[in-house]
Amino acid sequence: MHAKLQAIHKSIDQSLKNYYVDALTLAMTINDKGIPENFETVCQQILNSNPNIDAVQLVPDGIIQYTYPEKGNEAAKGIDILNNKKYRFEAMKAIETRKMYFAGPFELKQGGLGILGRVAIYKDNKFWGFSAIIIKLNTLIKKPEIEKMNTSKYHFLFSKINPVSKREDFFLNADEEFNPENTVSSIIPDGDWKLYLVDKNPNELLFTTVIRCVLALFLASLIGFLTYSFFKKPAELKILLRKQSDKLLKNEIKFKSIFDQAAVGITYVDSNTGKFSDVNKRFCQLIGYSSEELKSMDLKSITHPDDIEKSLLSLEKLYKDEIEEFSLEKRYISKSGKTIWVNITVSPLWKKGEKPTNHIVIIEDISKRKKADKIILASRKRIESLINTVDGIVWECDAKTLEFNFVSKKVEDILGYTSEEWINTPNFWVNHIFYKDKENALQYCVEQTNQLKNHDFEYRMVAKDGSVVWVRDIVNVITDNNEAKSLRGIIIDITKTKEIEKELNNSFNLVSEQNKRLLNFSYIVSHNLRSHTSNISSIVDLIETSESEEEKEEMIQLLKSVSDSLNETMLNLNEIVSIQTNVDIVTENLNLKQYLDNTLTLLADQIELKGINVVSSIDAAVEVNYNPAYLESILYNLISNAIRYSHQEKHPIITIDSYIENKKTVLQISDNGIGIDLNKNGHKIFGMYKKFSTHKDSKGIGLFITKNQIDAMGGSITVESEPNLGTTFKVYIS
Repeated sequence: MHAKLQAIHKSIDQSLKNYYVDALTLAMTINDKGIPENFETVCQQILNSNPNIDAVQLVPDGIIQYTYPEKGNEAAKGIDILNNKKYRFEAMKAIETRKMYFAGPFELKQGGLGILGRVAIYKDNKFWGFSAIIIKLNTLIKKPEIEKMNTSKYHFLFSKINPVSKREDFFLNADEEFNPENTVSSIIPDGDWKLYLVDKNPNELLFTTVIRCVLALFLASLIGFLTYSFFKKPAELKILLRKQSDKLLKNEIKFKSIFDQAAVGITYVDSNTGKFSDVNKRFCQLIGYSSEELKSMDLKSITHPDDIEKSLLSLEKLYKDEIEEFSLEKRYISKSGKTIWVNITVSPLWKKGEKPTNHIVIIEDISKRKKADKIILASRKRIESLINTVDGIVWECDAKTLEFNFVSKKVEDILGYTSEEWINTPNFWVNHIFYKDKENALQYCVEQTNQLKNHDFEYRMVAKDGSVVWVRDIVNVITDNNEAKSLRGIIIDITKTKEIEKELNNSFNLVSEQNKRLLNFSYIVSHNLRSHTSNISSIVDLIETSESEEEKEEMIQLLKSVSDSLNETMLNLNEIVSIQTNVDIVTENLNLKQYLDNTLTLLADQIELKGINVVSSIDAAVEVNYNPAYLESILYNLISNAIRYSHQEKHPIITIDSYIENKKTVLQISDNGIGIDLNKNGHKIFGMYKKFSTHKDSKGIGLFITKNQIDAMGGSITVESEPNLGTTFKVYIS
């Protein structure tokens, strides 16, 4: 019974070692970044080479993510075995022992009892996850040693201590109770399983056996005593030799299985000659040569000429013990002359400090990936070429952080920055929005993005040379599961459009102002000339009906007065027309203080007569680019008005100053005179013949002319005033 059970044990143990090889082969698909490559291809080859396997899995971080075949195993995907009481204990056994551990048997999702073998995978001495093999229990125990067993005499049992309940569970037909004294057992440590072989008829030959046993015992004792001393040592050596042989055999089987069944090419290369000492089946298929042909060749003979130098350089570093291993992408020339792209990993097969003898090369075919990369690169270049022909900056950024991952090269033409400067600087876009537009632009963009709305808005950006560029930004919101993930758009330079728009607005405002002036002028002409002509007509009628010479003379004097008034009106209208139609106004750099002093000299008699105190703080260095006649007229009208409308009950003061505001020179003239009621007269203060006092010298023409002169020079004038407190005029000189 013991011999039969050991045969069963050995057969099952051999199957488990084969599964271990398959699990290691599956683990080799994981690249340096921890991502499986060619997963389905390798899995298919594993299942084809070992039909006893029902499914294979890769379990990164203890979570089932990769299963082959996927059909029928969907329910297992996503299970976190390290945080599941049902699976955790046996999964941890694989981590603790650092070898393959077989969990189960347990009910499979696809039905039936199954066993799951897991081997813990480590990358750079860090736990990556598991490589797992799924086998049905019936498949595992389908062994000739069990099937040919005499079931009338023996009963085979398969059990395991349940890691949760701590009770022994039997997984085969175990309805019959058995006496442990009538059984032999064996433990398989890779799964903590216990195998039983039960004697169904323990008392069948009891009497005969007893007699034979007594005789056998006597003879055995005698012979044993005699032979023990002669054969003790050789037997011990034989046992030890057998154990070592078994161990070597197991290792040889394991590595041979890996070598032959690997889904990647594996070769052993002589370190001195570079010749292949052994090659596996996959490498022969890849390169097209037979094993015998390759063993007569070396690495150089199949390496692409352009890649020989870098291969030899890496090998030299390996021989000098400067590096422990290396990986590189290179090209091989197959037997048919075809160029094959491969990724090779070269590791030494000698101990550190010893003279090198051999190294092992793992070869992975990456021709398809290289071809795909080439297509992707060509496609990317075409797309970038098309993008760079677009008359705008094409871009993409993260919807939450607004950090850009793509900016087209058109940015250099529009803003002067390179794509790299933009992409490599966090918050580049935010930091280069013109400060006056930043808050509104950011708020609008965030609001529209949160609402998952595509948007289109205008703002200004600061270019590399410091200039301000108007742009239009057309943005598409890219969503995933109803959440904004990224933004894509195009930034268009609209500076010229904005300048044209500004010019149009200026032209419109100018035309509107001219229309207003024209209407005002026509009203003045219509009203004032009609008044004069009406007076003349009435006086002529009176002259015709006059009865005495004295009366006629009186009417003639009155007619002369009206004529003089008409002449003065015509002169005023002529001056205004001259100002408004003067296109080419001559300007010069004028010293403002000098022109002020000239004006004060002209008005010195009036200033002295009224006892006015004039306070001027204008610096002698202030210069303005202005028309000389207009500057004289503006200073004269504003200062003479301040003198004319001084308050009789106050000591009159006129304050004159200049300063810079928004890059414009401001001339400020203030007085403490009678003031103006702006609530009542503010809308007509610069109108022609508009009077705001009963002063005898008031004609209502000075401020009108002053306003027209300032407008003609591209400036502006404002007034601040209160009755009995005074008036301040501010002239803005461009």
